[in-house]
Amino acid sequence: MAQVLARATRVPRLGRFGWLMGLYAENHRKLVRLFEPGDLAVGSYASSIGDGLDLRLDVLEQHRYTSELRMTYMLVDAATGAPDPSAFVRLYRDAHQAEATHCHAGRRWQDAIGMYPPTDTVIRHRMRMNTFLGKWLDYLAEQGHGVARLRPLDEAPTSDAGSRIATEG
Repeated sequence: MAQVLARATRVPRLGRFGWLMGLYAENHRKLVRLFEPGDLAVGSYASSIGDGLDLRLDVLEQHRYTSELRMTYMLVDAATGAPDPSAFVRLYRDAHQAEATHCHAGRRWQDAIGMYPPTDTVIRHRMRMNTFLGKWLDYLAEQGHGVARLRPLDEAPTSDAGSRIATEG
């Protein structure tokens, strides 16, 4: 019996950093399956499923191993004039990781965690952002958004919500 207990205590536990890296890998899988962003040219795209809540995907930069993206609904925050909610995502194609670098749901990261937060606070914040991203990607897939519905923004049909999009890139 003592041998069984001793073996159980030697099993490594997944720490928060390992959990965060797992979230990044899962988000990469979901994002690539949904939109294939590595194949998209720099520009703005829209995915419309006819529910009046169109999704905008901005490919901000394409580099050899990374893509910089912004995902948002075509809604504008009345207070800031910026698209909201919004997630900025860095896709690491070589490492198969997708990291939500910041999310805007009415607040900037400095307002959420302060200018010089401790490492523990930063990891917790990144876990929340990337959990949000994963759930959002699941929701978008369930609703029918995807690469087959993506159109360059100038060609995409827009609903009433789509006509209120901020034109800033």
